[in-house]
Amino acid sequence: MNDLLEIREWCREQLTISIDFWLKNGIDPINGGCYTCLDRKGEIYSTDKSVWMQGRCAWTFGYLCNVYGVQPEWKKAAKSCLDFLEDHCINDDAEGRLYFTVTAEGKPLRQRRYCFSEGFYAIANAEYYQITGKKKYLKRARRAYEMIYELNNGLIKDPTGLGPKTIPSTRQGYALADPMIFLNIIGILRRVDPDHTEEYDKRAKECVERITKFHFHPELKCTLESVDLDGNPRLDVTEGRVVNPGHDIECSWFLMDEANYQGNDELHATAREIFKNAIEAGWDDEYQGLLYFIDCLGKPTEAYEHDMKLWWPHNEIMIASSKAYRDTQDPYFLEWLKKTVVYCKEHFVDDEYGEWYGYLRRDGLPTMPSTKGSTFKGPFHVPRALIMTERVLTEIIGDEN
Repeated sequence: MNDLLEIREWCREQLTISIDFWLKNGIDPINGGCYTCLDRKGEIYSTDKSVWMQGRCAWTFGYLCNVYGVQPEWKKAAKSCLDFLEDHCINDDAEGRLYFTVTAEGKPLRQRRYCFSEGFYAIANAEYYQITGKKKYLKRARRAYEMIYELNNGLIKDPTGLGPKTIPSTRQGYALADPMIFLNIIGILRRVDPDHTEEYDKRAKECVERITKFHFHPELKCTLESVDLDGNPRLDVTEGRVVNPGHDIECSWFLMDEANYQGNDELHATAREIFKNAIEAGWDDEYQGLLYFIDCLGKPTEAYEHDMKLWWPHNEIMIASSKAYRDTQDPYFLEWLKKTVVYCKEHFVDDEYGEWYGYLRRDGLPTMPSTKGSTFKGPFHVPRALIMTERVLTEIIGDEN
C-alpha cells in the first residue's frame, strides 16, 4: 500500500509541474494554439506548430476538466487550441483533411497521408463537447471520426492525393496504428456520445479483430507494426519484422479498456499477453528503460533511433501496468509499474526546470541539447499517463488514503 501511495503522490506532483510548464511556456497568447518545440528551460526554439499537438493539447486540457473539474485556465487552453485547429489547420482543398504542420500564424506547411491529425482533432472536440454540451463540437468530432473510418477501410479515395507509401501493385498491407488509434478514438466518443453506442461497439469490435487476428502473433511473441493483407508477417524484409514495444504496450491498455467495457476476459488476457511480450522483449537489461524499436527475430533494425529511450513508451508502461494490476492484482504488473517509475524519476524528470526530457540515449542521458518538446512531444503523453495512473491507483487504494 505504501508503494502505491508514494507513486500516486508523485503522479500528482508531476502532473501539476507538467501542466504549469505547458501553460506558462507553450500557449500562444497572440495567434492561439500552442507551441511545443520548447528547450529544456521552456524557451521556444521553433515557432512552427504541430497540428497533432494542437489536438492533443486541446484533448489534455479538456480531459483535465472532465476528470478533476473545470478550471478556467484549462478550459481556455483547450478552446484556444480548438479554435486554432478550426481556423487554420483544415485543408478545404482536400475535403476537410487536416495539415500536419503550420506556421505560428497558421499558414499551411505540410500535409501527410496519415489521418492522425484528424484523430486528435476528433478526440479534442469530443472532450470539449463533454465540458460544454455544445453540439457543434460533437458534430466536428464525428465528421473527423467518420472520415478516418472511411479512409482506413478504403471506402473513399484520399482527397490529399498522396496515396500509399509503397506501390500498391507491389506490396500492400495493414499498419497496427490504424486500428489501435481508431479504437482509442471510439472509446472517447462512446463516452461522450451514448446515442451512437451501437455503431461505436460494432466498429470497436472490428478494430479488436484486426489487432488480435492480424498484428498479434503469439508464435513470434510479439505484435507487429506491419502485416500483409491476410495478416501474415513479412519476415524476409525489415519492415515486416519491426516491433515498437511502446506502441504495443499502448495498444494493450486500449484493449484492456475495451475488454472491461465488453466484460471480455479472453480479450483482457490477450491484452496482458501483448504487454508481457512487448516489455520483456523491449526492456534493456543493461541500461534499463524500454528500447524504441526491436526486430522480432533479433536481426538489425533500420531505424537509427532504435536503441534510444523515448518518454512516451514509458508513459504507456505506467498506464498499462497500473490498469493490469488493478484488474488482476498480479504483482508482476505492480513490479513493472514500480520499475518504470524509478527509471522515469532517474532519467526523464527534470527537477530543475520541470517537465520531462523527451529523448534519451541508450545509456539514459538526454540527447544534447536536451528538449522538453518537439513536433511530437507536448502536453499529452506525460499528463495523460500521470492522470490515468493517479486515477487507477485511487481506484485501488481509495480517496480516503
